[in-house]
Amino acid sequence: MSKEIVIDVQQEQIRVAFLEEGELVELHIEDNDQQRIAGNIYRGRVVNVLPGMQAAFVDIGLEKNAFLYAGDINTDKEVFVFNGNDNSKIEDSLCCPSIQDLLKEGQEITVQVQKEPIGTKGAKVTTHITLPGRYMVLMPTVNYVGVSRRIEDERERQRLKEAAERIKPETMGLIVRTAAMDKDIDDFRPDLEFLLKLWNKIKDREGRRGRVPRLLHKDESIVYRTVRDLFTGDVGRLIVNDKNQYYKIREWVKFIAPNLSNSVEIYEAGRSIFQEYGIEDMIAKIVQKKVWLKNGGYIIIEPTEALTAIDVNTGKYVGGDSLEDTVLKTNLEAAEEIARQIRLRDLGGIIIIDFIDMELEEHRQQVMEVLKEALKRDRTKTNVLGFTELGLLEMTRKKVRARISQSLLKPCPHCNGSGIYRHNFIDNANNSVVE
Repeated sequence: MSKEIVIDVQQEQIRVAFLEEGELVELHIEDNDQQRIAGNIYRGRVVNVLPGMQAAFVDIGLEKNAFLYAGDINTDKEVFVFNGNDNSKIEDSLCCPSIQDLLKEGQEITVQVQKEPIGTKGAKVTTHITLPGRYMVLMPTVNYVGVSRRIEDERERQRLKEAAERIKPETMGLIVRTAAMDKDIDDFRPDLEFLLKLWNKIKDREGRRGRVPRLLHKDESIVYRTVRDLFTGDVGRLIVNDKNQYYKIREWVKFIAPNLSNSVEIYEAGRSIFQEYGIEDMIAKIVQKKVWLKNGGYIIIEPTEALTAIDVNTGKYVGGDSLEDTVLKTNLEAAEEIARQIRLRDLGGIIIIDFIDMELEEHRQQVMEVLKEALKRDRTKTNVLGFTELGLLEMTRKKVRARISQSLLKPCPHCNGSGIYRHNFIDNANNSVVE
């Protein structure tokens, strides 16, 4: 499968397009005046402790306080002692401690942003810090070794796990990333050294006296994250339209993946880089509810506050002699396209898919397997739960940030985003317009 990364650098905004077989599958947008905060680490202050929700609100210096679940708090004994709690109570409550045993109002705490503020909700934070590198993720607050779920070969998983355990710091954890496949321990050492230096800098800033809340660590720029996370060995080329960013990318690649240096290109033509590669037209389709399938069928995507509903229809496709065969072919093609649209639109939370009704259980299983296989290309965690008694397929996708459509669209001031408005009519008796 051919893959390309196209980066459009503008004065106020940077856009990154990830293409597979010429089709847009991921779009990342970052405004210079509204950069993402997921991954940032803050020294914050507990504002409210909510026993009824087993959570707390933490002031990290943003417009809205961040939300911290009890389950996202490091429950090492040191945390309890720091709060001045009774040690005998600690031993009894280590399995599932109450939020009141973990935090108190006014307490200073170091947290990392897991999810961006979305709508009326503030950021979601955790005390379990993760620092991603090229080949591994350092987890300074837990003692654990894991391997990316996208590496499926058991022998390779075991090899990578053993390599990570050999270099893992004694009291810290590591997760081996997908990019580490076929790499050896010598490739991991520079990555780990860089992450340990970064963690020491964060701890140093944490220990200094200063105002609270304050930022301890800001996640890297969108361009650097693209090189680190997306620019892997199976990507044919990365092309960017800005000379300064081009030279920066070349330097980063020399350090983290020197074998990919020749795959970095500069685009200097006068025409817009996204127009040149047809990406603008692809972006325009992201906000449309109806997505046509190649066989003439179509899907309808309806995001709501609670979940996203996706409906599959045969449309113009009439199939052959068998209705069941027509339905199956439409559903199979829809499953592939739905996986791409979920990834492209960055849909998160609960997703309900209404495939066309299938009589045979084996056909339902076939459609579900195609969907699962297509979702393996998605870097965000997904979970396909299966069909309900009503024939609806349930799945979830981890929600980290707002849907991409919220970066591309603004609510209409006339209909408040509903897409409809109240129709005016004429009152003939008074010859006036009634609203």
